[in-house]
Amino acid sequence: MEKSSAIDYINQMFPTEASLSGVEPLMQKIHSEIRRVDASILAAVRQQSNSGTKAKEDLAAATCAVEELMYKIREIKTKAEQSETMVQEICRDIKKLDFAKKHITTTITALHRLTMLVSAVEQLQMMASKRQYKEAAAQLEAVNQLCSHFDAYRDVPKITELREKFKNIKQILKSHVFSDFSSLGTGKETEETNLLRQLSDGCLVVDALEPSVREELVKNFCNRELTSYRQIFEGAELAKLDKTERRYAWIKRRLRTNEEIWKIFPPSWHVPYLLCIQFCKLTRTQLMEILENLKEKPDVGTLLLALQRTLEFEEELAEKFGASAQSKEITSDSDGGVKGQSNSQSVSEIRKKYEKKLAAHQINGSKERDGVDGQKDFSVPGAGFNFQGIISSCFEPHLSVYVELEERTLMENLEKLVQEETWDTEEGSQTNILSSSMQVFLIIRRSLKRCSALTKNQTLFNLFKVFEKILKAYATKLFNRLPKGGTGLVAAATGMDGQIKTSERDERLICYIVNTAEYCQKTAGELADNISNMIDPQFAGRVDMLEVQDEFKAVIVKALVTLVLGLEAKFDAEMAAMTRVPWSSLESVGDQSEYVNGINTIITTSIPALGKLLSPIHFEFFVDKLASSLSPRFYQNIFKCKQISETGAQQMLLDTQAVKTILLEVPSLGRQTSGAANYTKFVSREMSKAEALLKVILSPIDSVADTYRALLPEGTPTEFQRILELKGLKKADQQTILDDFNKHGSSIKQPAVSSSSMAAPTAPAALAIPIPSASAVIVSREDVLTRAAALGRGAATTGFKRFLALTEAAKDRKDGPFRKLFNA
Repeated sequence: MEKSSAIDYINQMFPTEASLSGVEPLMQKIHSEIRRVDASILAAVRQQSNSGTKAKEDLAAATCAVEELMYKIREIKTKAEQSETMVQEICRDIKKLDFAKKHITTTITALHRLTMLVSAVEQLQMMASKRQYKEAAAQLEAVNQLCSHFDAYRDVPKITELREKFKNIKQILKSHVFSDFSSLGTGKETEETNLLRQLSDGCLVVDALEPSVREELVKNFCNRELTSYRQIFEGAELAKLDKTERRYAWIKRRLRTNEEIWKIFPPSWHVPYLLCIQFCKLTRTQLMEILENLKEKPDVGTLLLALQRTLEFEEELAEKFGASAQSKEITSDSDGGVKGQSNSQSVSEIRKKYEKKLAAHQINGSKERDGVDGQKDFSVPGAGFNFQGIISSCFEPHLSVYVELEERTLMENLEKLVQEETWDTEEGSQTNILSSSMQVFLIIRRSLKRCSALTKNQTLFNLFKVFEKILKAYATKLFNRLPKGGTGLVAAATGMDGQIKTSERDERLICYIVNTAEYCQKTAGELADNISNMIDPQFAGRVDMLEVQDEFKAVIVKALVTLVLGLEAKFDAEMAAMTRVPWSSLESVGDQSEYVNGINTIITTSIPALGKLLSPIHFEFFVDKLASSLSPRFYQNIFKCKQISETGAQQMLLDTQAVKTILLEVPSLGRQTSGAANYTKFVSREMSKAEALLKVILSPIDSVADTYRALLPEGTPTEFQRILELKGLKKADQQTILDDFNKHGSSIKQPAVSSSSMAAPTAPAALAIPIPSASAVIVSREDVLTRAAALGRGAATTGFKRFLALTEAAKDRKDGPFRKLFNA
């Protein structure tokens, strides 16, 4: 303890003088505690000393024990080595006797087997000379097993002699069997009843020989069988495409008539299966030569008939020999054929037949198909071999004539459908699409079904390109059917150049074209998906209808724009009527003008019908474009008026509100609410510009510039000058105000607004115009009206005072068009 701490402790124990009487007892207590601590320390020191001595003794004892253990281990190892030496000396003689016994046993066994081998070879030689095939087959198995025991003794002269003799005997058996089989198929088997049994026994000998002997025998047999086929169908008479069916009839007849005779072959040989493979390869080679040597393009009917018979034959082989393809029926199409003639049947009849079949997957014509050798194991039918396409693939490069015929047929049908199209829908129809579109896809599906039954390779892909061409042609015909604008000298002279006038029937037709193009766009995508699923995988990635879909999208956009332009043309007379109203001489403000009633009539007549015919997304697109065209046009039309008095401006302001109300009711007239909120915002903002323009015209002369800058901050000096002309100011007065306007510029800044509040409804870029913020317009308008009212109480003209009086009166009315102006 520190000195200060000891002092504190003493002061704490003896705080007063009276407490000093306890010093002696405290000192005795402290001395007692010191003695106790000293005794504890001494005991601990003694115990630690004793523990160190004991630890040294334990370590020394452990070291001695380890040394004793190592000595005993070395002693045991020495004794083990001595025991091993003793055992080896005892067993030395026994091992020699064991090896001797083993060698003697091996020698006796080898001599015994050698005796058996010599006897067996002699017996086999005798059987071979007497053509005892059945016994020889069993003996061959025995000799082969015996020979396998002498593989290690190839250098022994006697063994070499026996092996050579055995080899010669096998060669003799092979020659005898091949000689006997040479008579098979010559008719001798029907005369000699024992020949078939002898040949059956000969098959046992062939199985006992090397596998190559069996392959050679079967190959020779197949070649011999096909010799007559090669001679018959390489002749000038039958080496024709229209004789293809007779080729397959020949092999079927051959298999049927020789079925009983060919039972001599073991089932594991699969002779008919291998014969059919050789037949197919030979037939494919001959057909390729025929097709390549044609001087002119082959007749489509003949070509398709030959291909169909080939596909049917391949499918029969696949079913007969267990190939993986499964037959499926496809519903026939009664009128799916094309015109054309063949020697025996029309092309339409051919197609009706092959539409009932599902064609198998085609094999690429570039693959190797020559010979059985080098192929996979054919011991099991269908193992590693696919009959589907083995012959028919040779037709693939020559099917261009078929694609050309399909293209001509489809194009003719398209022209016929377009000519027969009424360009109207049947009464009660729910789809509102043209019937020709459904018929176009119907004939395309029939064509696809016909082609997919023949091939799923290059030809199907070429036909897909034809489908693209047909659909693009149909899109062009829809495009050309849309109403066109006026052209020529008369149209140019009358100002009607490019204008499109549409009747109610034209508007319905445009809606039908829009719906039809939408249907075609969707169905074309489904058609591409269907083709990509069935076509060969190497072409699937190249199958898409994006270009076709883009064509139909262009038709939709053009049709909707045409619809807008046609409706715009109907507003021409009303816009002209608006400019003819004597705005400068109106004496009082009345109900809405006649041209507003005309606009209302046009809207209420056309919009409900269009909303019923168009889908929600297309109707929304249409009304957005209509609003983006009509609202700016109404604004610009105000400048086309001559002079506008204060009363005229008040009347026009009332008309503007009425037009705004009419436009806002367009979505409800079409019974479609999709996108109505954005449309309402856009129309309100656009028509607010016209209202702002009229309020600028109504403003006093001394505040017109400030009012214009506040309500139309994006205005131009030229536009401002035109406003002054509408107010009826003289040139001199105009110049003074213009100079002041150009000097001060736009001094009223609009509050920043978010980009979302500036968004206009979907409309073409060419029709889009800047839209001031609605909130900015309202704030500025209130500010300007407040200032205008203040000016009106002092220096405003009589006309403006009358305007303020009208506004006060309007506040007390619960309805009426003028009241709506101040509730906006």
